[in-house]
Amino acid sequence: SLGIHPKDFLPIYVEEGWNLSLGDLVASAFFFLIMATIARDFLMGGAVNRGGSASGLNRLLGNSSSKRARIKPDTVKVRFADVAGLHEAKREIMEFVSFLKNPAAFQKMGAKLPKGALLVGPPGTGKTLLAKAVAGEAGVPFFSISGSDFVELFVGVGASRVRELFDEARKAAPSIIWIDEIDSVGASRSTQFANSEREQTLNQLLVEMDGFSPHQSVVVLAGTNREDLLDAALKRAGRFDRRVVISRPDVKERAEIFKVHLQPLKLSPRVDATALAERMAALTPGMVGADIANICNEAAIYAARRRTKRGIEQR
Repeated sequence: SLGIHPKDFLPIYVEEGWNLSLGDLVASAFFFLIMATIARDFLMGGAVNRGGSASGLNRLLGNSSSKRARIKPDTVKVRFADVAGLHEAKREIMEFVSFLKNPAAFQKMGAKLPKGALLVGPPGTGKTLLAKAVAGEAGVPFFSISGSDFVELFVGVGASRVRELFDEARKAAPSIIWIDEIDSVGASRSTQFANSEREQTLNQLLVEMDGFSPHQSVVVLAGTNREDLLDAALKRAGRFDRRVVISRPDVKERAEIFKVHLQPLKLSPRVDATALAERMAALTPGMVGADIANICNEAAIYAARRRTKRGIEQR
């Protein structure tokens, strides 16, 4: 009737019902089982833990405990004598050692120790080493974590880790918390493009520092090489109100650092370690402690590879 020849008709086939294979059914069942497990752990974490629903996800992902490394006092062997250079920084931070070793003397006079100190300086200048030396001199537990360890995909996980870290530090008081690269979590909120997870983590950090009692003897030290990125609330009085600048070592300090790193190496009897350190210090302007440590290690590797009998010898 439409002027179409029967040969040009298109065949139409109609099938009723689903044609699912056994593999499709197994895959679907497995998917729903996984989703049910996630929902259960999510809800249980929110009901039991103070961290809310994020704590359930945190436990589900195997991150139930904060990514922190607690070092017992007897394992922190670093002392100020082991930190070459940094004379001014060591003088500024010594007050924390005095307070942690004898808090009663300060409390008797009604004095309150600053809650935190910000160690500012280029990478490799010894900020972490200095923080360990403070714990070693005071003989207190040392909690170390990187700011990037607080940053997570799920909202609330970072804040939960902050709470766990500070809770453990309070239980072990007197103690020291060291947060390396704090700019990873403490950057100004105006530059985070409404990153709610990072903002919640920073807010929790501020709350925990405000919640310290003057008698708890917990000191928070933090390191950064980008102080300009830090949120103003983090640097105000009552939080990180001490600022310790760690500059690149001068020629005298570089010589001291070279002496420290040359000490474990086996030098030729004809080589004067002091003269060598002073000579190398004069040849390495602008270098920091990490650079100097690498130079000494590379020299030892080169000598061992060449099996030389001059300069640094094989043990």
